[in-house]
Amino acid sequence: MSDKNGQETLGFQAEVRQLLQLMIHSLYSNKEIFLRELISNASDAADKLRFEALATPALLKDDPDLQIVVAFDAGSKTLSVTDNGIGMSREELIENLGTIAKSGTAEFLQQMTGDSQKDARLIGQFGVGFYSAFIVADKVEVATRRAGLESRDGVRWESDGQGEFTVESAEINKRGTTVTLHLKDAESEFADELRLDSLIRKFSDHIGFPVLLQNLGETDSEPKTVNAATALWTRSRSDIGEDEYKEFYKHIAHDFVDPLCWSHNRVEGKREYTSLLYIPARAPFDLWNRDAPRGLKLYVRRVFIMDEAEQFLPLYLRFVKGIIDSADLPLNVSRELLQQNPELDALRSALTRRVLDMLQKMAANEAQDYEKFWGEFGQVFKEGLVEDQQNAEKLARLLRFASTHTDSAKQDQSLSDYVARAGEGQDKIYYVLGDNFETVSASPHLEQLREKGLEVLLLYDRIDSWMVDHLPEFEGKTFQDVGRGQLALPDGDGQITQEALNDENKPLLKKIRRTLKDRVEAVNISQRLVDSPACVVTGEQDLTPQLRRLLEASGQELPKSKPILEINIEHSLVSRLSAEADDERFRELSNIVLDHALLAEGAQLSNPAEYVRRINQLLLEIGSGNADQHT
Repeated sequence: MSDKNGQETLGFQAEVRQLLQLMIHSLYSNKEIFLRELISNASDAADKLRFEALATPALLKDDPDLQIVVAFDAGSKTLSVTDNGIGMSREELIENLGTIAKSGTAEFLQQMTGDSQKDARLIGQFGVGFYSAFIVADKVEVATRRAGLESRDGVRWESDGQGEFTVESAEINKRGTTVTLHLKDAESEFADELRLDSLIRKFSDHIGFPVLLQNLGETDSEPKTVNAATALWTRSRSDIGEDEYKEFYKHIAHDFVDPLCWSHNRVEGKREYTSLLYIPARAPFDLWNRDAPRGLKLYVRRVFIMDEAEQFLPLYLRFVKGIIDSADLPLNVSRELLQQNPELDALRSALTRRVLDMLQKMAANEAQDYEKFWGEFGQVFKEGLVEDQQNAEKLARLLRFASTHTDSAKQDQSLSDYVARAGEGQDKIYYVLGDNFETVSASPHLEQLREKGLEVLLLYDRIDSWMVDHLPEFEGKTFQDVGRGQLALPDGDGQITQEALNDENKPLLKKIRRTLKDRVEAVNISQRLVDSPACVVTGEQDLTPQLRRLLEASGQELPKSKPILEINIEHSLVSRLSAEADDERFRELSNIVLDHALLAEGAQLSNPAEYVRRINQLLLEIGSGNADQHT
């Protein structure tokens, strides 16, 4: 509904209302971050105007000195942040301040717990931005005019953050945006000059535009510049302190947790560029959305060009934040032109190596930080083995796995650690695949290897079955899936061949194979079992069950495949099966043995009801006194 002045009353998107309430109650102990967020938004607006002015110089002509003014009035308890940047049209204002156009919003809200400390950490992962103003204000006004529009095309926005906002036309003399906060009674500290001066120096000293502070309560007060107003990455590394690097990260990532590490590098010579790359401490909510916006901030000769330039790093490094400032790219570069620029491949390769070197250094010198990194980003990082064969060796050295060496779910063992512990004559790296740690650590495929003291990597991430196919060897040792094909162990010279073992038990195998012909490809005597009666293995040329389930879950249709059943001829249950003369009972027991082997491997039975019927029948026979005859 609107009046003659174009005033409309609109409702916030449902997710915005939820987020506002969560922030107000969960971020109270971090409330000063609102100023960092508002100044960051103002800086982005100035950057965007400078970029648009490359094509339309007239946009800057009447007011060429870009700046940000923080003004306060203790008497009226107001605080404002004003920029002379790009500004917003009416449509842009409603879109930007009424909705959250961020992937993962619903998932984010579902994870809220009501615990303010935990929720604050989650909100930090999601980002806060403009809405953080309501942490300290009970009313917020926004007055804005889009660059290039006439003064009558200004627009004013107002809300108390409860559920609705109003938008109306307004005459605004200059382009840009002013955000005015009417502070809550308890937040008068944010209308104090010393407090604001301290916060601007802390949070925004690295901003590349002047940030001015003005006391509107004093008639003769003049704005004074508070920050250094020099883009941080343009300064010498020796002149930048750790806290400055951390605050700059929070500015570009909209995070309020310190990064794990960073790398600031200036390259001169054949190509000239500066990069400042960060490894975050926590994964964003949309990490697993491969289509979500990602990438570095791109500058060309210190002029902002675009956010989230994804062309400079491969997809498996999508968690990396930072900037690149190139002296070689044209100022009018676009996403499309970037794809065709011959400089791109060289820059992408160099930045990728820079990130991998950062991680290698962290792994070598900061083990606890690397453990945090792996816990947050390890599964995504594994995608690199498939996507980036050029750096396969570096990537392999950075991988971490769980292992029977520790029998812990913690993924903290490197391939170099494994090789260093391998016994003499061991030319393979053994691994087992499963859907979770409990399944792989209890896998019957491990029994013979455990008995012989051979270490096995426990792979239970969804991506592992896909990744391991791209790991043919490491330091001269090939990889061996202990759940696939025939298992050759280091002392295998004295082992009896599979064919000979099967020949010794041909009648039993033939009978089981005939009974289970519709469910198994073959039946063999096992050389890998010790305590279990049976297990299923995958043929050498077949997809692993884990990869098959992954592909089927993505909607792919695959040809049917049957497992190989291996039985432990020394197990008492198999001995009982061998002695069973009743054909029907032999069929029932054979199917139960196979079902148990499939369940131990983490598979879903194709006919659970039939399995339950067989077990119930067996239990009834035991209860009726036939146990010694039939079990």
